[in-house]
Amino acid sequence: MPLLETINLSKSFGGHKVLKDINLTITEGEALGLMGESGSGKSTLARILLKLIPPTSGEIKYSGIEKLRKDCQIVFQDPHTSLNPRIKIGEAVGEPLSIHKILPKDKIKDRVMELLNQVNLGEKYYSRYPHALSGGERQRIGIARAIASNPKFLILDEPVSSLDLVTQVQILKLLKEMRKKLGLTYLFIAHDILTINFLCNRVITIKNGQLPSSPD
Repeated sequence: MPLLETINLSKSFGGHKVLKDINLTITEGEALGLMGESGSGKSTLARILLKLIPPTSGEIKYSGIEKLRKDCQIVFQDPHTSLNPRIKIGEAVGEPLSIHKILPKDKIKDRVMELLNQVNLGEKYYSRYPHALSGGERQRIGIARAIASNPKFLILDEPVSSLDLVTQVQILKLLKEMRKKLGLTYLFIAHDILTINFLCNRVITIKNGQLPSSPD
């Protein structure tokens, strides 16, 4: 069953066409890998799918997604920039639970502890600040924060490219386990075929803002 579908999706910035007639279907439960060089339009497409920026033309159809901000989340390449250095980890992970009113205030801490354990960090991280964490630990926090609202669709925008090889493998294994356990649908953006092949069951390549004529 299609979870998300784009129809002739295009995006221009200042007269420059970044995306050109993107027709893409992402099936519920799959892990779709999106490859492409820098500047090919990968991240722009991700942000349009999340409605962080509007398309210039075209349409996006969502099936089974009731609340976009809750059901669709993103894990960024650099977790350091997505975490407020003045906010403790527990508060950062719990923030989506408050924003979407998923749990009452007195239940949020228990859920945050559960999420920290789920990404293999543990409850001792609850009171720490982002600067005290390694890159891999910060990325795990980013993942915990992304799954806090129980999303259906997760965009992973080059989530391991800034990490060392050992940490990359650990994060990829975690993402693979979580997809199976939580029934998530992934759009995994990367430029490395090895990482994409490890996590994804389908791969497409975007080039100069275009997909192959028959990507599906």
